[in-house]
Amino acid sequence: MSVLENWDSWKDFLADRLHHAQNDGMSNDVVNNLAYQIGGYLANQVEAKNPQEKVLADLWSVASKEEQQAIASIMVKLVQNNGTVQ
Repeated sequence: MSVLENWDSWKDFLADRLHHAQNDGMSNDVVNNLAYQIGGYLANQVEAKNPQEKVLADLWSVASKEEQQAIASIMVKLVQNNGTVQ
C-alpha cells in the first residue's frame, strides 16, 4: 500500500520528513516554502488517493498563491506532532 492511500500514514510520513528537516537545521520559512512547492506538485501531478487528499487538491485548485501558501503552512502545523521521529 502506498503511503498516499492512508491519510494517517501520509501525515506520519510528512511529519517524519518535517522532523528530519528541523533536526538538520532547516528554518520554518524554508520548510513552509518547500511545503508550498510540494503541495503544488502533488495537486498538479499526483492523483488523490483518499477523500482528504481530494479535498486538499480541490482547495488548492481554487486558491490564490497566498491561500496555497497558507494551506501549505497549515499542513506543516497539522503534522508537527505526528510521526515517529521527534
